[in-house]
Amino acid sequence: MREETSRMFAAPAAGYDRLIGRYLPTLAPAFADAIPIEAGMRVVDIGCGPGGLTRELVSRVGASAVSAIDPSAPFVKACRAGNPGVDVREGFAESLPFDTDSFDAALASLVIGFMSDPVAGVREMSRVSRPGGTVAACQWDRRGMPAMRILGQFMVAADPTVGEKMKLTGDTAGEIAAVFREAGLTDVEEGALTARGSYANFDDWWEPFTLGIGPHGAYLATLDDSGRDALRLACLDTFDHPEQPFTVEARAWFARGTV
Repeated sequence: MREETSRMFAAPAAGYDRLIGRYLPTLAPAFADAIPIEAGMRVVDIGCGPGGLTRELVSRVGASAVSAIDPSAPFVKACRAGNPGVDVREGFAESLPFDTDSFDAALASLVIGFMSDPVAGVREMSRVSRPGGTVAACQWDRRGMPAMRILGQFMVAADPTVGEKMKLTGDTAGEIAAVFREAGLTDVEEGALTARGSYANFDDWWEPFTLGIGPHGAYLATLDDSGRDALRLACLDTFDHPEQPFTVEARAWFARGTV
């Protein structure tokens, strides 16, 4: 799973920003508010990617109080460049290179679904958080993230085995909270977060999927040109005005617990 995850996110950071980053200006504040993250806290961003959530954390607590980690070298480089002063490291959630009791809160945004062992990853997040600190995670709702759902339905129609392969921990209500309880967190609460992403037109929506990022991108990379063209046309037919700008509202499931 680690090697597979690394391959999915080995693309340039700009590609991730085109696919997912456009949602983070609204998702990151909602996630940070749900904890809540406030001045004076020390926090760590687990699976930071190019730094969309990291930037929000820096705005609240300052760069010197933020650490971040991601398994993708291009993402680590981008996060460092965009967040001077933040301690950004390359590594995996299941073996965090931080001291025990280092943080007031550990956050994993859109990451728990890609952990090779989510319970182990959450236990590591708990270990590096102080007693009484907060661990929190969010993951796209597979039915409430239209950009993924539209493409996914045509992928499954072409290959019925794809649905099971695309399943991620946390993409269904209650799953993150269940992982948190199994990992030993207490006072677990759950809910939903809302985010928005804007697109210039259909091509702006489609092209990021072709960059090989995430499960959908990894699947498209296995297809030949005709297979990709068929999926593109199927998706295009669902848009009434594919040449016009549009905004998508998406939902992510969220949980937080106490160490």
